[in-house]
Amino acid sequence: MRDDGESAPVLIVCNMTPSVRHDYHVGVPHGGYWHELFNSDAREYGGSGVGNGGGVHSHPYVIHGYAEACVLTLPPLGVLYLCMARVAS
Repeated sequence: MRDDGESAPVLIVCNMTPSVRHDYHVGVPHGGYWHELFNSDAREYGGSGVGNGGGVHSHPYVIHGYAEACVLTLPPLGVLYLCMARVAS
């Protein structure tokens, strides 16, 4: 994950197991809505459609050195790309 202050950070999460992982907590650098940019298990790519309904809101939860976390459903043998939705200032 990278955040240079000008572009929105992108979170990439891989599940290299054949099992769906529900309620998987991942620390994130900013609170707010994280939009699911890409899901390799989406039906459009011939997958089973396991995912996060387009995105998730983070919540206060300390993990991986961050004060916020996203709770994700990780698709089996899949990769997710999520992007922090920035609010225009």
